[in-house]
Amino acid sequence: MASALDITTIRDIGIMAHIDAGKTTTTERILFYTGITHRMGEVHDGAAVMDYMPQEQERGITITAAATTCIWREHRINIIDTPGHVDFTVEVERSLRVLDGAVAVFDAVSGVEPQSETVWRQADRYRVPRLAFVNKLDRVGATLELTVNMLRDRLAAHPMVAQIPIGLEGEFSGIVDLLDLEVLRFEGESGEKVVRSPLAACGDDALIEAAHAARLALIEAVGEVDDEVMVAYLEQGADVSAAVLRPAMRRATIANRGVVVLCGSSLKNKGVQPLLDAVIEFLPAPSDMPPVQTHRTSDGALVERSPRYEEPFLALAFKVLFDPHRGPLVFFRVYSGKLRIKDALQNTSRSRKEKPQRLLQVHANKTTEIDEVGVGNIAAAVGLKFTSTGDTLILADDKESVVLAGMQIPEPVIFRAIEAKTAADQSALDEALARFLREDPSFRVQQDRDSGQTLVCGQGELHLEIIIDRLMREHRLEVHVGKPQVAYRETLARPFKKTLEYEREMGGKRQYAKVTLELTPRERGSGNAFESTVPKTPSGQPGLPPVFVQSCKTGNEDALTRGPLLGYPVVDVGVTLSGAMFRDGDSSDASFQAASAMATMQAFEEAGAVLLEPTMAVEVVVPDDFTGNVVSDLNGRRGRIMGMEPARAAVEGGRSTAQIVRAEVPLAEVVGYATAIRSATQGRASYTMQFSHYEEVPKDVQAAIIARLRGY
Repeated sequence: MASALDITTIRDIGIMAHIDAGKTTTTERILFYTGITHRMGEVHDGAAVMDYMPQEQERGITITAAATTCIWREHRINIIDTPGHVDFTVEVERSLRVLDGAVAVFDAVSGVEPQSETVWRQADRYRVPRLAFVNKLDRVGATLELTVNMLRDRLAAHPMVAQIPIGLEGEFSGIVDLLDLEVLRFEGESGEKVVRSPLAACGDDALIEAAHAARLALIEAVGEVDDEVMVAYLEQGADVSAAVLRPAMRRATIANRGVVVLCGSSLKNKGVQPLLDAVIEFLPAPSDMPPVQTHRTSDGALVERSPRYEEPFLALAFKVLFDPHRGPLVFFRVYSGKLRIKDALQNTSRSRKEKPQRLLQVHANKTTEIDEVGVGNIAAAVGLKFTSTGDTLILADDKESVVLAGMQIPEPVIFRAIEAKTAADQSALDEALARFLREDPSFRVQQDRDSGQTLVCGQGELHLEIIIDRLMREHRLEVHVGKPQVAYRETLARPFKKTLEYEREMGGKRQYAKVTLELTPRERGSGNAFESTVPKTPSGQPGLPPVFVQSCKTGNEDALTRGPLLGYPVVDVGVTLSGAMFRDGDSSDASFQAASAMATMQAFEEAGAVLLEPTMAVEVVVPDDFTGNVVSDLNGRRGRIMGMEPARAAVEGGRSTAQIVRAEVPLAEVVGYATAIRSATQGRASYTMQFSHYEEVPKDVQAAIIARLRGY
């Protein structure tokens, strides 16, 4: 086993970006240059090592986060290549939850794109230090300045530009390292040989002048977030050495005060080796991270665990993947201590004992068996029967049981009915769906109360399309699938106060409860809330025993799971229990639950309910000739045009030949939008779409939706 000192030579990183920015291509180069693979797999050929699923190879996109490990400069780098498509954003979410650092890849033509912004915000939430790699500088219209400005303006980041390109577009031939003022060229058949030479000897006066100006800007940017560099800058001006800048840039990166910006072209094999150097120089080791915070399961007290081998074993399961031969593989990140193959585990999230049969080091869809795994590393275990995404694992004989915080899983916005073609296949379908549920926490399965149909619920059309495709390929199941349906929500139309007295006789025993509920609509997206303001008695005692207050809350929550219009969940409602009466001997938990639930439902019937629909943020890149068609089509879909701007990706003769149209459109109106936009633009436009928020449905549209879904 490695010693505790080796923790400083580990890097746990993720590669994240918008779809088609070059994440997987960059990862393939990393694997090649570190000697893990002997040939570069290309995404467009369906041969990328990290895109090993048939669905990924056919579509040329990453669907599931793939893990691998490589060695660079005697450092172990654990890498997770994450998807860029918004339908699979939960893969990014759960990867970022367990990573110490990330490389954000940006397209030098498009800059910060919508999904880039989404994953950046996810990294902000988990406070993950980042590097920015501006890719595709060989493309027409590429520029480093665009992405740097968008990092600053759109992402509120503090860029520290450490490299500048030599030439752009077809003339892109290398990069300048601003720290050491060296020219880097990439030679050999696959760019494997990095040739460094002094900037002063390059013979290009314009490049030398641009590099010195860029280095001064780098010193100023670092000085803004590091006092040591600021002092050196005031004393030495532009002569601040790399020996002072490098540790300062590392400090700023780890503290999330700045983002080191690098550049290159992964497809053309330029800039990847310096990116690996930067991962080691600027991103944190597990030992650089603060102690992880857990909560004791017995009393909820805060317990900190440091990243050391001497601490008790603590790990978080962040992914479950079913292997056809070995069953579920549970991927986990070790935060402290070590796990040997003979050790028994306790899943503190589910209060279950587990015993791993094998421990594996994972390389995409290939694995190597290992005897133990220590702090800072990512591995997979075979034989864990109960563990799912977000569960905490400790050793079974640990004296202190603790649990880590889980992760935020987005709610589904679209669903489809599904059924087996034959009754004999139903049990196999149920088993397959149960596997997908354990693999993918953003996927849901539920029964429609009215029709009895099985509904599969997901983050978008592509998400459900992939699930259904996997059912057919991996499980060889033939299924009937309904059209995509929108996951609506319901809320209260206006404030309402309801008093209800519940008096029944059940099984020879009287049941009594009286409640007064005040219901008010809340701000959109704020969720439901319940509070009690029942006045105390003259003697200072609670006006309603706390156990009955909890009963009222439970009854209210039960009633809000199914709205009065179409049975969708009720959201954004505040409920105040302002009055209550009980009788000794006649009042019980059941009577107050029933009274609260009935009062809530009757309040909705009398005050009225409103239907809410998911609204999508849509961004369309369209040639000028078809802009009018796209805008007209979006308006016809009840869309709101939020803005238009020239597309940097299409510049000809100094003028833009395409527009970026941004709009907010109800999801119900853009189901199947891919076909419509191809027809409207002769296949020349592209679009991205992600969930934005829930919004009230206009009254006339609401009436039509209710009539359609109720079948009259």
